[in-house]
Amino acid sequence: MVHASSPLARTFVYTAQPARVVFGAGSLSRLAEEIDLLGARRALVLSTPEQRSSAEMVAELLGARAAGVFDRAVMHVPIETAREAREIARQLGADCAVAIGGGSTTGLGKAIALHSGLPIVAIPTTYAGSEMTPIYGITETGLKKTGRDLKVLPRSVIYDPELSMGLPVGMSVTSGINAIAHAAEGLYAEDHNPIMDLIAEEGIAALGRALPAICRQASDPQARSDALYGAWLCGTVLGHVGMALHHKLCHTLGGSFNLPHAETHTIVLPHALAYNAAFAPEAMHKIARALNGAVIPNASKAPTAAQAVFKLAQSLGAPVALRDLGVKAEDLDKACEIALQNQYPNPRPLQKAALRQLLQDAFEGNCPEH
Repeated sequence: MVHASSPLARTFVYTAQPARVVFGAGSLSRLAEEIDLLGARRALVLSTPEQRSSAEMVAELLGARAAGVFDRAVMHVPIETAREAREIARQLGADCAVAIGGGSTTGLGKAIALHSGLPIVAIPTTYAGSEMTPIYGITETGLKKTGRDLKVLPRSVIYDPELSMGLPVGMSVTSGINAIAHAAEGLYAEDHNPIMDLIAEEGIAALGRALPAICRQASDPQARSDALYGAWLCGTVLGHVGMALHHKLCHTLGGSFNLPHAETHTIVLPHALAYNAAFAPEAMHKIARALNGAVIPNASKAPTAAQAVFKLAQSLGAPVALRDLGVKAEDLDKACEIALQNQYPNPRPLQKAALRQLLQDAFEGNCPEH
C-alpha cells in the first residue's frame, strides 16, 4: 500500500537533462580533454574584469586551443555586452567558450550560445549554480528578461574546489545562500518531483554545513568541497523545475535597480519563504530539517525554514536588509508593481498588500515571525 505521505502518491513528470560533471581537487587539469570531447579547437575564455588573471591562467593552460580572452562579463548580462562578446567570438573564429567565474560569466557564455550555438564549458568559482541550468537572463533597457533553452546549457562543467579557495568569505556566504534559494524554491515548484526533492534537501544540507565552516577557516578544503557539491545539487534543481516568487522578485530588484545578485537573493529568500510558508508546509519542513544544527545548535525551539535562512545569513555576517544595498524606500512600490506583472506559478496567490509588506520587511531586515 502506498501511503499518502509517500512521494509515489502523487503524479509527476521527470525529464533528466544532459549533464557532464568533472568534480574534484585539481580537475581543472582536464579542461583540454573536455574541449577535445566537444570536437572543438578554439576556445574563447570568458571572465569578469576582476578575474582576468584566472582567465589568462586558463588560456595558458589551453595553449594553442585558446582563441583569446574576453574579460568584460558583468552582472545581469547587459545585451550590449552579449552582442560584443558574440562578435569577438566570431572574429576570432572561436568554436566554443570557456566561462570561468560565477553567475555573471556563465550568464555571458549562455548569451553567446543562445544566438550562436557555441558550446560552453563552465568552470564555476562561486556557488551560483547557473552552470547546471538551461536558464538565461539578459538585461535590456533596465529590465531583466529570462528564458529557458537547452542550447545555453553548458556541455561540460568542471568543479575544482581549489579554484574557490580565494573566494572571499562574505561572497562565499551570499553565493551559497543564493544556491540554497534554488533548492528551496524547487521544493515547492509547481512541477517539483521526488528526485529533485531529494537533491534539493541534500544540497541545502551540504551548504548548511559548509558555510559556517568556511567562515571559521576560509581555506578548509572539505568545507570548500562541500559548498561546491551543494551548489552543484542546488543548481541541478534550478535547471529541472520551475521557480516561483523568490526568483521573480530577485530578477525584478536586480535588473531594475542594478543590485548585486547573490546579496539580493540572500536578503529576499527568508521573506519569500515566510510568504509561502502556510501554502507549502512540506517544503518548509524539508528546508528547516536540512538546516537543523547549522543555525542555532541545541536551540530550545527549532527555527522555521524562513527563520533558519535569516539566522544563517545574519550569523555569518551577510547583509539582511535591502536598504543596505542602496534600495530606497520609494523604490518598493515600483518593485511591487513590476513583480505583479506577468503572473507565474507560486504556492500562495500574489496579493499586492502582502507582497508590498514582504518587500518592506526585506528592506528593513526584519526576522520573519514564522
